[in-house]
Amino acid sequence: MAANAKSDPALTPDAAIDHILGPGNARVTLIEYGDLECPSCGQAHGAVQQLRSRYARDVRFVFRHFPLTEVHPHAERAAQAAEAAGGQGRFWQYVDLLFSHQSHLGDRDLIVYAQQLGLEMPRFENELSDEVYRQRVNEHVALGTHLRVRATPTFYVNGQMVDVSFGLQRLEDAVQAALAG
Repeated sequence: MAANAKSDPALTPDAAIDHILGPGNARVTLIEYGDLECPSCGQAHGAVQQLRSRYARDVRFVFRHFPLTEVHPHAERAAQAAEAAGGQGRFWQYVDLLFSHQSHLGDRDLIVYAQQLGLEMPRFENELSDEVYRQRVNEHVALGTHLRVRATPTFYVNGQMVDVSFGLQRLEDAVQAALAG
C-alpha cells in the first residue's frame, strides 16, 4: 500500500471521477471510501461535515463509493443513483438525503429523493435503469480494492490511512496533525 498521495495515483483526487469539496490548494486532502447504506458511514457523515466546516479553507474532501453489496443490498444502486444526481449537479444534496434515510434505499425511495431535489426525472430514471454510472462506481471500488480497503468508512488523510474503528476522534486528530506538520 502506498505511503502518500504523491506515490500512488489512487490517493490523488481526480475531478473526472471524484466528487470533491473544498479548495484545490488545501493543505489536507481527506478521502473517504464509503457505502451509502452503511450505518457507520452514516455516523461518519456528520463528523465529516463538522470537520469540513471547522477547517473549510484547509481541507479538501473526496467521497468515493465502496458499496459492500454482500451486507448492504441497496448500496450499489444507491451509489449509482447518487452519481445520476451528480450528473445533474446535485450529488452532495442527494448523498445527504441518502445518509439521512439509510433504511429506505429501495428503487422507489431513490426516485422520491430525486423528486424532492427537483431533478429532471426522465433523465434520472433512464440513467438509473440503464446503469449509466455503474462504471464510475466500479472505478471507485477498483481504486479502493487497490488500496486494500476492506471496510467502510475508510479514510485517508494526505495519503495515510486513518483507522476510525475505535472512534471518529482519530479522524480529527489526523487532520489536526496534518495541519500542524
